[in-house]
Amino acid sequence: MKEPSYRVLDIIRGTTVDGPGFRTSIYLAGCTHRCPGCHNPQSWDPSGGTERTLSELLGIIREEEFNVTLSGGDPLMHPESTAQLIRAIREAGYTVWLYTGYTWEEIQASPELYGAVAEAEAVVEGPYVEALRDPSLRFRGSSNQRIIFIR
Repeated sequence: MKEPSYRVLDIIRGTTVDGPGFRTSIYLAGCTHRCPGCHNPQSWDPSGGTERTLSELLGIIREEEFNVTLSGGDPLMHPESTAQLIRAIREAGYTVWLYTGYTWEEIQASPELYGAVAEAEAVVEGPYVEALRDPSLRFRGSSNQRIIFIR
């Protein structure tokens, strides 16, 4: 069986802006939401970044020893492989926050999307809405976005 791989735009080690505490943030390629004012429009291309295996990503996570944030792009553009990644990160002893442009209601209505996030600690959900931009919010860009704690 072939090891899962991921299109990774960037890995930020020791960041404090993508969830509580120091984190390893992994930015995955691909997003169809295309929110006006997106701070990361280069992430929309699903073929962007570089191919990284699950083993490579876990090696970086273990090396840093921080909890993990998955962002992008939108990790839920590839729900099955994202679910595998979250499971492996949790089995390695770390928590996962996931950023997505899907709303919590859309996630709950889709067994595939819900299955992808079921083992995450939290989901920061909803599209970025430029008119609702609020720099005072922690871990969110616009006031419509919510932090949903799953675990």
